[in-house]
Amino acid sequence: MILRKDIDSFIKTINKNITLIAATKYVDPLIMEQLLTKGINNFGENRVDDFLTKYESLKSHKEIVWHFIGHLQRNKAKKVVNKIDFLHSLDSLELAKILNDNLDKPLNCFVEVSINNEETKNGVKVDDLNNFMTKLQGFSNIKVVGLMMMAVKNSQENFLEEQFKKIEQLKERISKELNIELPYLSIGMSDDYLIAIKHNATHIRLGRILYEN
Repeated sequence: MILRKDIDSFIKTINKNITLIAATKYVDPLIMEQLLTKGINNFGENRVDDFLTKYESLKSHKEIVWHFIGHLQRNKAKKVVNKIDFLHSLDSLELAKILNDNLDKPLNCFVEVSINNEETKNGVKVDDLNNFMTKLQGFSNIKVVGLMMMAVKNSQENFLEEQFKKIEQLKERISKELNIELPYLSIGMSDDYLIAIKHNATHIRLGRILYEN
């Protein structure tokens, strides 16, 4: 896997107000170092063991902002909590408690929402979100900065629009009802990031589109 040949011009198409997170699940640390030379320093990892290996390998690069974007298992949470800058998948009070009890300083967290209430997906159901967010306020080391969602795989464009519009409106509603600041929205991946940006994505998680074989 290598960087796409036109990576420089591709990066310029993304508004500077939007945080481009390079999803680096299958990416070698050497390629990640090349991304750093292109000005991409936000890296998103899905798996704890892979993250820890890459974290050690790239330790000297203090400019890296580490995002954990996969489902974080409670039994592995302690291994990463003080090494990441953002968690994009907070979805249970049990996980919040483990994080809170083991953090050295507050962690920026996105609450993952199951916008379509899919049984097979992780995330807080829409109807439970108010209650969940209220309870999170009791954890001093959890700093909720926004909402995250994963669109249904292979969604048609009109269905994508519908899902992103829902999460966008939900963020605004929750923010007003609970009188809390929720500045960020983590939505959009390689196939749908342009639609996500239309719906005020602040963080997009791009993988395949940044690379070629």
